[in-house]
Amino acid sequence: MASRKAPKNRDSGNKYSVLLPTYNERENLPLIVWLLVKYFGESGYNYEIIVIDDGSPDGTLEVAEQLQKIYGEDKIVLRPRAKKLGLGTAYIHGMKHATGNFVIIMDADLSHHPKFIPEFIEKQKEGDYDLVSGTRYRGNGGVYGWDLRRKLISRGANFLAQVLLRPGASDLTGSFRLYKKKVLESLVGRCVSKGYVFQMEMIVRARQLNYTIGEVPISFVDRVYGESKLGGNEIVSYAKGLLTLFATT
Repeated sequence: MASRKAPKNRDSGNKYSVLLPTYNERENLPLIVWLLVKYFGESGYNYEIIVIDDGSPDGTLEVAEQLQKIYGEDKIVLRPRAKKLGLGTAYIHGMKHATGNFVIIMDADLSHHPKFIPEFIEKQKEGDYDLVSGTRYRGNGGVYGWDLRRKLISRGANFLAQVLLRPGASDLTGSFRLYKKKVLESLVGRCVSKGYVFQMEMIVRARQLNYTIGEVPISFVDRVYGESKLGGNEIVSYAKGLLTLFATT
């Protein structure tokens, strides 16, 4: 069971909507939701968790429905789609139903630990940042569970993006971020990329529009259950997307 503590709301004027796009995450979803409820409950921030499932054949939606019964419809909001339509459109779909004035995006596969969310919120308040991005490449941030090949690909991809795009952020390809909702809406409306390049373009567009970016070091842990969705096609798409951004920004 999640923590039953009911601390005083530390941030009565704000609400945080967590967008969780899912595809075949039935094993991971109960754990990530439990952790989110735990850390939001302990920190006293107002929140909702919006699950956007893209027609998972493994029964992810059915698991989400059970979680909704446990935690309540006010905390677990289900906005499924019929099929896999991509990350960017998942965020657009989720934002339409978000009632918070801040939006948190993260992976549902336990790669991103919810324990960092209170740090994101405090960082945002510290500088009234338009967005706060988790970084694996500064401070005590890091990556755990990847083999040397995967680490080299990630480091190389990030380094190349830094050289070509000069984005003003240390981790372009990460997908654990907090946005002011209006900022996220503005950025998503301008982005044309899909897949893994989408996260990178969001940071580049933010720099173009002079949005302020804060960073919080995070520990990225490889997924606990299921298979990684990163393959050869994603790597080729990333390279094409990087070159496109370089040519157009």
